[in-house]
Amino acid sequence: MPAPDRRPDRLFRSRGAVGRAQVETVTARALGAFGVVFGAQTVPSAVEQANFLANGAGVAMMAGLYGAIAALAAAAFTRTAVRAAALVFAGVYALALLAWPLLVVDPAAMAGQTPWLYYLCTVATTAAVVALPVAPAAAYTTAVPAAYGVVRLTAAGGGASPLIAVLDTMYAVILGGVVLVIVTMLRQAASAVDAAQEAALERYDAVAREHANEAERVKVDALVHDSVLTTLLAAAAARTPAERALAGRMAADAVRRLDEAAVEVPGSDDRVPLEVLVRRLRSGVEGFAAPFIVDVEGVDGVELPVAVVDALSSAAMQAMVNSVQHADGPIGRVRRELLISGVAPGGCVIRVRDNGAGFDPDAVPASRLGLRVSIDERMTGEGGFARVESGPGQGTRVTLAWPAGVEGRA
Repeated sequence: MPAPDRRPDRLFRSRGAVGRAQVETVTARALGAFGVVFGAQTVPSAVEQANFLANGAGVAMMAGLYGAIAALAAAAFTRTAVRAAALVFAGVYALALLAWPLLVVDPAAMAGQTPWLYYLCTVATTAAVVALPVAPAAAYTTAVPAAYGVVRLTAAGGGASPLIAVLDTMYAVILGGVVLVIVTMLRQAASAVDAAQEAALERYDAVAREHANEAERVKVDALVHDSVLTTLLAAAAARTPAERALAGRMAADAVRRLDEAAVEVPGSDDRVPLEVLVRRLRSGVEGFAAPFIVDVEGVDGVELPVAVVDALSSAAMQAMVNSVQHADGPIGRVRRELLISGVAPGGCVIRVRDNGAGFDPDAVPASRLGLRVSIDERMTGEGGFARVESGPGQGTRVTLAWPAGVEGRA
């Protein structure tokens, strides 16, 4: 019976769920776009009310807030330092709001008017949601609108009635709370999807290795049946010197083929040629939906322990899986490479590289197992070395080496 189709491209092409990275990207870009739109709408009021503030204060406040909005939009659409930009805007807005009563030099002129900062309040609370964990973001979403309500009651804030101030405050709190709830729910759902995908990949890796072992066992069984048993039958039936000589040659050939099979299906303490690992990785690359450029050098005469081959193979496959999943960029522009270098007599260095979107390795949550368990711990557990180099917009480079320290000689 044919084995079920477990090729990686089937797995990836059926992937329709949205992961945590996509949620963060969409949220940040929506924040950047709406920040620019809301900021543009406040320009006329900001210019008019700048006349009521201390000399130069209005221009400085507009420069700070509008500059922070522009930086946030640029960060969101380039996916670079988004949280830092959002945190800066949220902080600048809070400072501007607290300084407002101190900067207004003509409170009478503000009578009946609404400070233009109010129209950026939702942008600020959304920025806090993007930049901060849930608890600090909830505190900001409540405290900043409350501070605005207090400012609104003062003459510098337009001298609104308590009812109007409370209504404005509640409106801002409700909008900020809705954004907080929606983004938090999306993040949790996306994190669950990512965790499920990681678990599925781990299961796939185990099933794929089990399938490969089973295929090798079938191959050895066939070899025993076709060569060894045939040789024994021929030897038993030999009557003439020519027949006995033929049986001897058949026996020698069967022994040679069994020795070759022992190399291909070794025990855990045996060493195998590096070509075994190369064949395994080439076979895995052929199943990916995204192409990899494969370059192999220095494999002749290099042998590795079986456990090390398994670790290198699994870690390299995980690195390529991560590249296929996350190194998104302009269509046709992402270049992916798999470089396998042998270091005689018993060392290997594998590099998986792409020029995709990149990411911040320090920002990867501990719950994500792809880097920590599937790559780093798997290599260090066998005495190897793993290094992940990446940055937003700078692509990703994963280096795997065994034994540790051999990467400098590759």
